[in-house]
Amino acid sequence: MKRLTLLLLAPLVLVACTGTEETIPGARVVMIVDGGATLRTLAPNDSLNPAPISDDTSVPVPPASGTALTVDTLPAGLRVALTLTAGVESRDAALATGTPYTPPTFTPVCLKQAAMSATRTRLLTFSECGGGPQQLALYREDGTLVWTALLPTYLPPSTGSDTPPIRLAVSGDVGIVARARVGGGSEIMRAAVVTTGDATAEVSVPIATPVIRDLAPYGPDIVAAMDSGLQRLKATGEPDAATTLAAFGKTRHDRVWSAVTGSRSLLIAWPSDLGNGVAQPLKVWDGVSANAATVNSFTDLRDVSVTLDGYLYALTNATLSSYDTVYGLSQGNWRARSLLSGLNDARALTWLLPPAVTPVN
Repeated sequence: MKRLTLLLLAPLVLVACTGTEETIPGARVVMIVDGGATLRTLAPNDSLNPAPISDDTSVPVPPASGTALTVDTLPAGLRVALTLTAGVESRDAALATGTPYTPPTFTPVCLKQAAMSATRTRLLTFSECGGGPQQLALYREDGTLVWTALLPTYLPPSTGSDTPPIRLAVSGDVGIVARARVGGGSEIMRAAVVTTGDATAEVSVPIATPVIRDLAPYGPDIVAAMDSGLQRLKATGEPDAATTLAAFGKTRHDRVWSAVTGSRSLLIAWPSDLGNGVAQPLKVWDGVSANAATVNSFTDLRDVSVTLDGYLYALTNATLSSYDTVYGLSQGNWRARSLLSGLNDARALTWLLPPAVTPVN
């Protein structure tokens, strides 16, 4: 079966503002490399056939902006939200000039990470300056501020190689934070306004949980990567062991991502190599199959992104590779390509549609 037929079976089209349909062209990949000092973009392929890499461009991050932390595609697919230590910016395909998001109401600002909602209409940021207060800011896709929140005082446990990280997730206008807990395990909190339009969100009392390694939106749910598998969160915030996803087994996973391609909602997970240099399997689940499929095995995997036309990009510290989820999930042929090697301390990636594409309305 040709890829074009597979694409037609999964309606991989954009509905433009005029109501007409356009076949999705190949996306451009945007990466954060050099430990957050450089943005790099390239066009690795079109939607139907692999093509030589083109438009390989690097853009330095100005020192005044701090270090680039995360990069996330905004709803129309033509701009990204770039989270830097000093604030968030919206950037177009050229990447060189950013439009700042509204600064949060608290100061100073020392952003550490950010998380995008499944709809790409909300971005949650986390700030902590030198062990001071931990604070959240939630943004709309146009860069305006929805609310800010002050987290309860944090008593960090002794740092070890296996201490669970701070992780964020956002669903609608509700933010979720998981962080390591003194005595072991994690604790999780929800932040939401009491009354619509409030500028400050109320944070729930932290709930003790088993170790949470990562969080990701999946449809209407938030999924937690745990030592016992992937579990959906309850409405109150804590993981629900009864919802452990059998497709990934009851084993440890350290990273989890989600993506929508055509009519499919994919869930992707990876167990860390823990710095031991032992490659671990990256698995993709289509939400239907009994078991998640193994794409490849990696050491030091940094980020994963899936384009609208079904290509999965995997970024390690030094390499970028691509995999075809349409053929991979249907035929077991992932059509693996090694796109780049020799990268320096790569951190994160996402995708952009070519500028000629009519934005999604």
